Amino acid sequence: MTAWLTVVGIGEDGYAGLGKAARRALLAAGHIVGAPRQLELLPPCIRATREAWPSPFSLAPVLQRRGTPLCVLASGDPMLFGVGASLARHVEETEMRVLPAPSSCSQAAARLGWPLQDVTVLSVVARPLAALNLHLHDGQRLLILCNDGSSPAAIAAQLCERGFGASRLSVLEHLGGPLERRVDGLAASWNLPEAAALNLLAVECRADAGTQPLPLTCGLPDDAYRHDGQLTKRDVRAVTLARLAPRPGELLWDVGAGCGSIGIEWLRSHPRCRAIAIEANEGRQQMIAHNRDRLGVPQLQLVAGHAPEALSGLEQPDAIFIGGGVTVPGVLEQCWQALKPGGRLVANAVTLQSEAALVAFREQHGGELIRIAVAQAQPLGGFDTWRSALPITLLEVNKP
Repeated sequence: MTAWLTVVGIGEDGYAGLGKAARRALLAAGHIVGAPRQLELLPPCIRATREAWPSPFSLAPVLQRRGTPLCVLASGDPMLFGVGASLARHVEETEMRVLPAPSSCSQAAARLGWPLQDVTVLSVVARPLAALNLHLHDGQRLLILCNDGSSPAAIAAQLCERGFGASRLSVLEHLGGPLERRVDGLAASWNLPEAAALNLLAVECRADAGTQPLPLTCGLPDDAYRHDGQLTKRDVRAVTLARLAPRPGELLWDVGAGCGSIGIEWLRSHPRCRAIAIEANEGRQQMIAHNRDRLGVPQLQLVAGHAPEALSGLEQPDAIFIGGGVTVPGVLEQCWQALKPGGRLVANAVTLQSEAALVAFREQHGGELIRIAVAQAQPLGGFDTWRSALPITLLEVNKP
């Protein structure tokens, strides 16, 4: 199909800052869709009819005119957290032409002298601030596209709460335009309650004295979680995640999720991983909600209910972990039936009865059984001795 949609990136310098191709596209357009602020940047010589995005936001004004030539205005680079990226999920690449302007992130990196390839770019536009917690590491540089003028102060408060009050912040407003401004400070002493609505926040993360940032590897310390004892312990968790083998874009079911540790660490492995935690206990559901935000993966979906009934209607998973309930009739069978071909099922057992269920399942479907025994050195009088945790039987099965 011939391209009927042209997406034009425009900066704070407006029409004057556009290249020839973008100007020609707008001059030739019969219909232009964009945010009111962007439409106001166009000069009178642009004769096209102008339409603002609806509120709440919807792509309908564009998709309803599919096949009819029109232009869409976007801020900076439309493919960087922009409307171009949203349209690309619905429109074939041959239908759309994108003419980007310098992104706010490119301009911010130029102002700060930060090599852009070494920076993590994030967005909190209509996204929870808790997602930032995943990226807090000493020395890490973040460029954050803010939701509004209150975002920098809220992020500064969150950094202090997480032990990163020493972090250096720079708010960059109206980048590339006549109203451009930069405000610098530390998170711990941040005193700008409201920035311009259009802003980007640069963060150079610095951990406070005594703060121990969490590692990137699976097997986080047990005290990183709020739990009531129903927690897959650190060493067993690391082995379990290795067996589940998360890959970008894959979906995990964490059945009998407890405090959510397996699903949370699955999500922490890659930003495109997805997970659903299924948990019946109301108190543990609250722990999952707390832990997922604290550990930077608020996208963890929580399903309240008992398996196997709560599994009905869920999206088909690429991997399943069963941390509890393998003896409940129908749980193993329904999980196996729902699993995608080529998917992995991992289940842990502590009791003889649950181990027997895994042995019987293995006889029918194959797989690998391993026994995990962990012992820690602990004091005994004036000496030390080994204190063994309950051994874990782990079943891993790959579905043909």
